[in-house]
Amino acid sequence: MLNVSALPLPLTWANSKYFVMTETYTQQKEHYDIIVIGAGPAGEAAAMNAKKKGFSVAVVTDEAKVGGSCTHWATIPSKALRHSVKQVIDFNTNPMFREFGDARKLSFQQILKHAERVVSEQVRMRSDFYDRNRIPVIHGRAEFLDRHTIKLTGKRKKLSADYYVIATGSRPYHPPGVDFSHPLLFDSDTILTLDHSPRKVTVIGAGVIGCEYASIFGGLGAKVELINPNQSLLTFLDTEISDALAYHLRNVGVRSRHGEQTEKIEYHDDYLVTYLCSGKKIKSDIVLWANGRTGNTQGMGLEKIGLERNGRGQLSVNALYQTQVENIYAAGDVVGWPALAGAAYDQGRAASNAIVAPDECYPVEEVATGIYTIPEISTLGKTEAELTAEKVPYEVGKAFFKNTARAQITGERVGMLKLIFHFDTLELLGIHCFGDQASEIVHIGQAIMRQPGSANNMRYFLTTTFNYPTMAEAYRTAALDGLNRIF
Repeated sequence: MLNVSALPLPLTWANSKYFVMTETYTQQKEHYDIIVIGAGPAGEAAAMNAKKKGFSVAVVTDEAKVGGSCTHWATIPSKALRHSVKQVIDFNTNPMFREFGDARKLSFQQILKHAERVVSEQVRMRSDFYDRNRIPVIHGRAEFLDRHTIKLTGKRKKLSADYYVIATGSRPYHPPGVDFSHPLLFDSDTILTLDHSPRKVTVIGAGVIGCEYASIFGGLGAKVELINPNQSLLTFLDTEISDALAYHLRNVGVRSRHGEQTEKIEYHDDYLVTYLCSGKKIKSDIVLWANGRTGNTQGMGLEKIGLERNGRGQLSVNALYQTQVENIYAAGDVVGWPALAGAAYDQGRAASNAIVAPDECYPVEEVATGIYTIPEISTLGKTEAELTAEKVPYEVGKAFFKNTARAQITGERVGMLKLIFHFDTLELLGIHCFGDQASEIVHIGQAIMRQPGSANNMRYFLTTTFNYPTMAEAYRTAALDGLNRIF
C-alpha cells in the first residue's frame, strides 16, 4: 500500500457546484464531480454510491454494454456453465431419474445458451440501475490528458471531473510466444466462443479459473489435462480441501499434472500439441490458457499524469483506494487482490466514499474465497498449516455432509465443513467448506468470526437453534465434534 499522507478535501453537498437538482437525464454535462471509468462491479458500486449521496457522476466504458468482464466473460457465464453441467451430473447420477429414461449428455453449445440468457438478464438489470439513477453511461475509451481531463479515443469529445475512480477490471494474461489467434487455443474469455464439444482438453494453469473450467469440461465428458506448476492444487487451500478437490476432479476425467511447466505449443489445423519442460507431450483438441490476468490500464495515458502501473498492469492504492495521484482512485481487479466480484463491489463503494464521505470508507480486508468447481469450495481464515507454522494451539471440528438430513434428502452427500478454533479461547480461526452450497454456508461462520472478543466463540453454534433440516446445522455438528475433543 502506498503511504499517501495528503488526502484531497471530500466533496460535500454544499461545495458541489456542479450538482443541480433540476438536471435532466438528457443533458450531458462536460464536467462532473466524479467520473468512473469502467462499468463492472467496482465501477457500478462507485457510481451508484456517489450519485445517491447527491453528486454528479458519469460512467465511461469502452464496452458496448454495461457489466464489465464479470458479467460478459468471467464470473457470470462461467458460473452459469458450471450450474448447467452440475445439473446434468445430478440427473445422470440420480437413480430416481432413470425411471424417465437413459442418462443425458449436453454439448458445450447447449449449456452456453443458458449462460447467454443469464448474461442478457444481468445486462438488462444493470442498465436499468443506471437509467433509474440518471447516471449517464458514455461509451468510449478514456485517455487522460491531465489529472482532471480525459478524452474519448477516436472522438473529439472531452470530459473533466474533480475526481476519478478507475475501475477498468482485468483481462486474461497473454504471454509472448503464444498464438492466441489460433482457432483451437482459447483464454478464459474466448472460450465462450467455442462452437463444438471437444473430446480432449488441455488446461494450462491450475489456479481458480483453470480448476473451474477443468471441472466443467470434465463434467461434460471430456478428458482433461490440467497443467499445474505447483505440487498440489490451489496451494492456498487447507490441505484436506485441496486433496478432496483433486480426488473429485479425477472422478470426472481430469488428470492433474503437478510440477509441470509449459515449454511450447505446436499448432495444427485440427489439434494442438503441448510440450512440457519435463519432455512430455500432450495432444488435445483444444488448449485453454488459464494462467493469470492483467489489469486493463493500457492506452489510458497514465504516464501523462504520473500514474505508474506494475508488470501486470495493476495500480497501487492506499487504504482509501487512492492512487499516487491524489484526485484519482482505483478499485476492483485493476488494483489486484482479491480480484473477486463481490469484493470489487465493496471496493468501489469504499473508493467512492473516500471521496464523498470519508467516515464511511471501509476497505476490504477479509474476503471469503469462493471457488466454483464441482463440488464448490469456500474458505475463510487460517489453515492448519499456517497455524502450525505460527505455533498457535488449535483444534478441529468436522461435519460430513453425508451425515446431514438435508444432504441425504437432496442427494448432495459429498463434502464437509471444517472449523478450526483456538484450543484455549475457542475463538473461530478458520472455516473450510467443500461441497454443495459451500459458498453460501461459509458466510454463517464469517458473521461469527467478525464478532469482537468472546462473541467469536465456538459455543455460539451450540447455543443457537438452526432450522432442520438445513445445511447450516453442519455448524452445530462440527462444533460438537471439535469441542468434544477438548472437554
